Amino acid sequence: MPYVNIKVTDENVTPEQKSQLIRGVTDLLFDVLGKAPDSTYVVIDEVPLTDWGVGGVNVAEYRARRAAAE
Repeated sequence: MPYVNIKVTDENVTPEQKSQLIRGVTDLLFDVLGKAPDSTYVVIDEVPLTDWGVGGVNVAEYRARRAAAE
């Protein structure tokens, strides 16, 4: 049974958006793997910007650098 864990930043992700993510991943698992929707698990974790990064720099700092360069 497929298990998918989605990480999203804690930037006001609405319940509706989470529902759309779950629906999209479930459809993808059905289309690609042929797995029935009731046999899949999709988990969404909200994480602070400081807990993950891009190229070794946390996201908040990365965005600040990008904004300063523009």
